[in-house]
Amino acid sequence: MKDLSKGSVILLLGSIGLGVMPAWAEEQALPEVTVTGTREGARISETPATVDVIKEKTIRDLHPTHPTEVLGKVPGVWINKAGGEGHMTMIRQPLTTSPVYLYLEDGVATRSTGFFNHNALYEVNLPMSGGVEVNKGPGTALYGSDAIGGVVNVLTRPPPAKREVEASGEVGAYGWRRLMLTGGNRFGVNGVRGDLNLTHTDGWIDDSAFDRQSATLRWDRAIGDHAFLKTTATWSNIDQQSSGSSNITKNDFLHNPQRNYSPITYRKVQALRLTAAWEREEGDSLVSITPYYRHDNMDIMPSWSMTYDQTVYETFNDSYGLMLKYRRDFAPGRARLIAGMDVDISPGGREENSVITTVAPGTTGDAKVYDHYYLGPRIYEYDVSYQGVSPYLHGEFSPFARLRVTGGLRYDAVGYQYDNLMADAPTTVATTIGTKVYGHAADTSVHYGHFSPKLGATYAFTDQLSGFVSYNHAFRAPSEGQLFRPSSSNTAAKAAIAAQAALDLKPVKVDSYEVGIRDKDGKGLDYEISLYHMTKKDDILSYLDPVDSVSKVTNAGETSHRGIEVGVGLPLGEDWRVDSALSHAKHTYKQWKESATKVYDGKEMEKAPRTIGTTTLRYAPDQGQKGQASLEWVTLSGYWLDPANTAKYSGHDLFNLRGSYPIRKDLEWFGSITNLFDKRYAETGGLSFSGAEMYAPGMPRLAFTGLRLQW
Repeated sequence: MKDLSKGSVILLLGSIGLGVMPAWAEEQALPEVTVTGTREGARISETPATVDVIKEKTIRDLHPTHPTEVLGKVPGVWINKAGGEGHMTMIRQPLTTSPVYLYLEDGVATRSTGFFNHNALYEVNLPMSGGVEVNKGPGTALYGSDAIGGVVNVLTRPPPAKREVEASGEVGAYGWRRLMLTGGNRFGVNGVRGDLNLTHTDGWIDDSAFDRQSATLRWDRAIGDHAFLKTTATWSNIDQQSSGSSNITKNDFLHNPQRNYSPITYRKVQALRLTAAWEREEGDSLVSITPYYRHDNMDIMPSWSMTYDQTVYETFNDSYGLMLKYRRDFAPGRARLIAGMDVDISPGGREENSVITTVAPGTTGDAKVYDHYYLGPRIYEYDVSYQGVSPYLHGEFSPFARLRVTGGLRYDAVGYQYDNLMADAPTTVATTIGTKVYGHAADTSVHYGHFSPKLGATYAFTDQLSGFVSYNHAFRAPSEGQLFRPSSSNTAAKAAIAAQAALDLKPVKVDSYEVGIRDKDGKGLDYEISLYHMTKKDDILSYLDPVDSVSKVTNAGETSHRGIEVGVGLPLGEDWRVDSALSHAKHTYKQWKESATKVYDGKEMEKAPRTIGTTTLRYAPDQGQKGQASLEWVTLSGYWLDPANTAKYSGHDLFNLRGSYPIRKDLEWFGSITNLFDKRYAETGGLSFSGAEMYAPGMPRLAFTGLRLQW
């Protein structure tokens, strides 16, 4: 780097410190680092947690059409496909839509607590990202609510070292087409990059089209010799017919998997995020200030509730936040102290109407098809503002060279201010599926205070081999929907009681113990093995009583989660390599009572396969300069469809084939075939109210091909 100015050096170091190494620094032999644990670059070998880093090159080689193709490379992670780029997630928890995961973009949460979206990854331009980090288990003391099962941090792509323009276009089955454009340059101490993603698919299930437009603009600037500013704007617009996530009867699953029982349903999402991360490091200290703004809007008619609660609603919120951090290093024992505070003010609200549907002639029972709808009366309209102030401390030191001890403590003072814009009395409406009564809480405020401690240690047996142990505690505050939007009842009295009871919900709490070992030198056998045991208490038990159609929500659950995760990589000669991500886990109800006759203590949790894994055999002659090909095997064991453990999905094995070839220096062909052997499988499953098995079918064999041009 002799030809770089001081400012350019700061630009380089700032990019690395924020977790993304610029292309012009890739030849530097640096240890593997993570930014998710301490919000700045730290060696994974000295991080007492299981952190998996998916690099930018891996994502570019995959040309992913869905987040599962990226996150499936991580041991213990299952991302299913729920229509378009929608998904549910399993990381040390069963597959769920609950807010037990924290999704970040460059360290900033993509949504505010209380306005969680389980489809969060489609609000991020993942196919054009600069990498992904997955910190499994409860988040560290540097993160607050929602970081229970794991933290997923998507990194934006940094500016290039010199002028760069790239375009890729691809087509595939069922009307799939995507255009991605990216370009940037460096001007002295400034670097800029812009990304654009335009995607469309007709969907392989009837009436399940999906469209997205995403854009990212990033500006990096070195300020003097010691400071760095990264300004990022990201925007996504999602428009999809959400029926691709709906379950259908077992008979249709086997013989007519493209059938859609709710073609009228949809989901429209707009997400905008602006951040400005300023960081100054001089001597032994660092100061970081990150203000941000977020806007989220979702207009949805949910497909999953068509059989019991037919509504259309819009949720919206803005966020005004600030992340402050001060870090100081001390010579004795390489000690480090980090103090910080997060402030989040997120006003938002909900507007919801009932709908009157019509049923397609000849369709009945569990296979009933809702083909038209009419807007019914307003059932919810309220403003709700989330506020949070969260100071934290993180410390680490080395009592001797090979041992690194870390600890931290965070206090979250969070709450909601709720303003009901309708009458406080319950609202009664007549719908296609019967009379529904919706309860409303009077204007109120709800507050929570919670301490989250952590303690861990790493030990370096050799320069490559290290081990760790850790204890982490985390929590999750109830969401705005759980607190202020209780589900329907069948009488006004029950609806009023349910609305008041929801306000008494407490945060969910989890304690996690973990031990692991890793050996990564990048040359021979690389591996990482971790074992964990988590206990979740005061879990929010939410279920629908099929007798009187009353939803009940309470802190009555306790669950146990324990397992082993293994990641292994091995080169097979100069041109071949095999990588495997495997996990085996058991998720159990310790205390779970829905009624006097529905007690599930000791039962395995539904939608919780014990074994998941992805193994990839890759051929890349001349380190990929002459093209590459890979064969991927995805395995998922069977899992229970219901908490009583009466019905089970048998699991599946899928194979995917990918390849690319450089036609010339600036032009590359790429293609893939997913579900190579056209296996009939389910993305998820469950039981209907009548007890029948229902499945959301997975995609058949699909082919994609495209070209990538650089100039």
